[in-house]
Amino acid sequence: MANELELKYGCNPNQKPSRIFMADGSDLPVTVLNGRPGYINFMDALNSWQLVKELRAATGLPSAASFKHVSPAGAAVGLPLSEVERKIYFTGDQELSPIACAYARARGADRMSSYGDFAALSDICDADTANLLKPEVSDGVIAPGYTEEALAILKTKKKGNYNVLQMDESYRPAPIEHKQVFGITFEQGRNEILLDESCLTNIVTANKNLPESARRDLLISLITLKYTQSNSVAYAKNGQVIGVGAGQQSRIHCVRLAGDKADHWWLRQCPKVLNLPFREDIRRPDRDNAIDVYLGNEYMDVLKDGAWQYYFTEQPSVFTEEEKRAWLDTNTEVSLGSDAFFPFGDNIERAHKSGVCYVSEPGGSIRDDNVIETADRYGMVVVFNGIRLFHH
Repeated sequence: MANELELKYGCNPNQKPSRIFMADGSDLPVTVLNGRPGYINFMDALNSWQLVKELRAATGLPSAASFKHVSPAGAAVGLPLSEVERKIYFTGDQELSPIACAYARARGADRMSSYGDFAALSDICDADTANLLKPEVSDGVIAPGYTEEALAILKTKKKGNYNVLQMDESYRPAPIEHKQVFGITFEQGRNEILLDESCLTNIVTANKNLPESARRDLLISLITLKYTQSNSVAYAKNGQVIGVGAGQQSRIHCVRLAGDKADHWWLRQCPKVLNLPFREDIRRPDRDNAIDVYLGNEYMDVLKDGAWQYYFTEQPSVFTEEEKRAWLDTNTEVSLGSDAFFPFGDNIERAHKSGVCYVSEPGGSIRDDNVIETADRYGMVVVFNGIRLFHH
């Protein structure tokens, strides 16, 4: 172990010198097993580790996260994958370990944003998980440990330069944290608030029916928000986040951004998308891009100039807006967490369009009555948890 680690540079190549170190003189709680992680890698790794550790404690299930630029693109617990999920997450037909299922879900929720991610695992990384990571474009992984087989697999990635970090599970940071901005030191108590089912008791809508699956998904969304750059909201379903709207100045823009990602996740499961005639030689990232183009308005331009031939063996028919809406209307039982209160009912209106039935937010807006009234109109369940989860 060492007290400090010199880094190549900071956020950008011109920001030198750069290092991570323990100000109290103790050893770093993280060990580099392979590669040479940089400043942003460590920012992603240490934030994502906190998320998966807390998610594991709250749910009792192996947990994983896919991080990009200090916010999660996805987070999930290790529930088994359905046949459709195995197809949209490109995992193949084999059964996977729970921690591998957790990462497949975390990575697969928003594959565009997860491109070049830093992965976090709450449990020991096994060969199943390493084999999932191996073909993906990823910067590194952090876990409490690795099997010999998993470590050997990961050391072959990126010509032997893949970043593999091991975190000391027993490490507990000091209760007061510091950061500097423009040479000025900020100090605050760490956000040690415990998120569990006790924060889901104050149901303020006429509908009081909050099933166990929704409680789990709301906790997943709230714990994810605790480590997401604010303003933020997170949609969750079936044990995983399906859309994150991070770092927006407006609450409604968070809801729209995350809702669009949740819609994209659901549209990928439509038979029309599952059966797209991809060329056998297409690379995995190009396949993701092709699906994104196919689901977007620009697909008409692709048809016009014949670029579809780059992706497909034959020209797929257009996925009309009417067809998309009809498929999206089949999505339901979605949960939504918000890191601060909703100031207007328009957030509920947008969430409803993406199948949201359950909402957890702090409450405390002067327009709470408007939010509740809008939710009651759709038969939704809204929980006021009284907890703000800003993260900067």
